[in-house]
Amino acid sequence: MSATSPTFVDRVVLHVAGGDGGNGCASVHREKFKPLGGPDGGNGGRGGDVVLEVDPQVTTLLDLHRRPHRSAPDGRFGMGGHRSGAEGEDLVIGVPDGTIVRSAKGDLLADMVGAGTRFVVAAGGRGGLGNAALASPRRKAPGFALLGEPGETRDVVLELKTLADVALVGFPSAGKSSLVAALSAARPKIADYPFTTLVPNLGVVEAGETRFTVADVPGLIPGASEGRGLGLDFLRHVERCVALVHVLDGASLEVDRDPVSDLEAIEKELAAYRVDDGTVPLQDRPRIVVINKADVPDARDMAEIVRADLERRGAPVFVVSAVARTGLRELGFAMAELVRAARAAAPEAVPTRVVLTPPAVDEAGFSVTREEYGDAEARQVRFRVRGQKPRRWVRQTDFTNDEAVGYLADRLARLGVEDELFKAGAVPGAEVVIGDDENAVVFDWEPTMVSGAEVLGQRGSDLRLEDHSRPTRSVKREQERERRAAKVAARSELEAERRAGHWTADDDSHDPAVDPAGGEPPTEGR
Repeated sequence: MSATSPTFVDRVVLHVAGGDGGNGCASVHREKFKPLGGPDGGNGGRGGDVVLEVDPQVTTLLDLHRRPHRSAPDGRFGMGGHRSGAEGEDLVIGVPDGTIVRSAKGDLLADMVGAGTRFVVAAGGRGGLGNAALASPRRKAPGFALLGEPGETRDVVLELKTLADVALVGFPSAGKSSLVAALSAARPKIADYPFTTLVPNLGVVEAGETRFTVADVPGLIPGASEGRGLGLDFLRHVERCVALVHVLDGASLEVDRDPVSDLEAIEKELAAYRVDDGTVPLQDRPRIVVINKADVPDARDMAEIVRADLERRGAPVFVVSAVARTGLRELGFAMAELVRAARAAAPEAVPTRVVLTPPAVDEAGFSVTREEYGDAEARQVRFRVRGQKPRRWVRQTDFTNDEAVGYLADRLARLGVEDELFKAGAVPGAEVVIGDDENAVVFDWEPTMVSGAEVLGQRGSDLRLEDHSRPTRSVKREQERERRAAKVAARSELEAERRAGHWTADDDSHDPAVDPAGGEPPTEGR
């Protein structure tokens, strides 16, 4: 890793994929004197989940920045003897406390606060059922199994919002890092040039019985809320702070700057920054104004000039020197008072995540829409089936197995897909698409006449080719009339042959035309 590689990362795009489910097994139990003992194929194992978990030992997203592609193990295939495949292990990724999880579109998915908080960012696929689980009274020996479902894949954006009680904000080189070093045991980088601080620095401060954390937010400049400088990258670290401390440079060498104009510029940027819904705007939070560098004579004179003007804005004003360590005790107790008041007013914190989930999808629902495509001269029509169950069933089907395809057709018919296709105007041979455009299954639709996937015959025969439909009462009557008519015609033909001398009988009593009781006619030439 080069010397210029970042050591602190607070935003990263993570590409995650859950493990694929294992395929089910199609197997038949065999043993001595019992070659066909019934189906015994086991189910496939479930794929592993990709889980984000708050880890107190992780303070940055640097590891995810270096390795942004993460995937969980797949589930194992089912085996014969009713042996199910092993499930894939979950992939647990440690993230810092205060991490925000957003979708690629910017929707909030999870606000992870508190050690041990977990969020499943990509679920593993279900394992496919083996033929033992697919057996039923109508389908005693399935010759197929279901495939495992692929794991969920998605891109998410992780943002780290520092968990601090007080944020120090101000222009570059105002002395924020020096204040953190003077108030706490933190040792941030300090230098005499702008933008020395490139990452937020945290320090723990004790004032009496109150302990709180202070964050040194990198320098802000006009236009920071619109992305200038480091503003947008680090303004989000201010969102979790309950109080703000404006650090003003009392000894600035720039002729167009003074503490009052600096305060107005920073307040404007804080007001322009949009926070999440339900969060107190930055400009409405308790604040303290600090005029730093009081060890410089010009800074003390400037503080006396502007102090009254700053106090009229409603915030207490402190004149301090981080170098000489003057005024720090009073400042520390003032910040502690703001923290105590905020903690008393806030509800009891529960270390758990706040998760926003998309609306629930009705798995039983589906839709069939008619689509036209192609140029104006040769318009073509297709029918698209959308729904959670049809998409999942298509993913589970082995299209190289005719019996599995028949099982899919039965499931779709029972769900009502065929009825909806008829209502939408589909005819046999119409193009039907199931699923999204990327992984859709396209086929020429033929209405299901018989289920076919449940019936199996003896070796060398296929009961699916026979007609097992049950005749109606009218059909039975017609068949009976045809049998009687055929019987009368046969008797008439035999009588005609006898009269013509084609065959003779020793005893005419056995003539079926003479004897009403009937009987077998004598063989010819007897």
